[in-house]
Amino acid sequence: MKALATAMTLAVLAFAGTAEAADCVDAKSAKAGFVLEKAGIRSEFRPAPGGMVAVANKYQSDSPQTEYLYAGLIEVFRDSDTGRLSMIPLGDLKKLFPLKAGAKSKTVFVRLSSKKPPKGTETLALAVKGKDSYKLGDCKYNVLVVSETITGDSGNVIDSFTALYSPDLQAVLARRYDEGTSAQSEVGFETIKPLKE
Repeated sequence: MKALATAMTLAVLAFAGTAEAADCVDAKSAKAGFVLEKAGIRSEFRPAPGGMVAVANKYQSDSPQTEYLYAGLIEVFRDSDTGRLSMIPLGDLKKLFPLKAGAKSKTVFVRLSSKKPPKGTETLALAVKGKDSYKLGDCKYNVLVVSETITGDSGNVIDSFTALYSPDLQAVLARRYDEGTSAQSEVGFETIKPLKE
């Protein structure tokens, strides 16, 4: 009898583990949208036409923000109470995807803002440095480690970080700053769940 009870307990635990794993968003279920969260921010991801991903960011302390990211990686539009910003690529972003380890690219953009006219162009350099994995709660995802550097016309660095990008989800799950230095830090989401309207 004890062996039967133990077997039943193990079967229940195995089923519970399967049910929990089923809540992890995969490439197929990501098409219905999903939510990434960490303390102070909730981001709702929805696929949009033209290879775009619409992201609605809700912050605990700031006004909401809407972003459109090409393939979930390259920001092309942002809107919030503080203003609008469009990054117009002067090249074909479709040619950059699907990303593969070792891939490098440079794309020139014009930054358009409702507050001020552009002063020049900017260049986004992408370098896929390799593969890694990233945990969101009980869910684990394969990610590409993508170095992103934005420079101005004079070569001045405007922004630089490493994105941990999930091709399956079409989302950046975390960013690393000052990678490879003693100041290295990582800022990322902590949980994922399907989007329920």
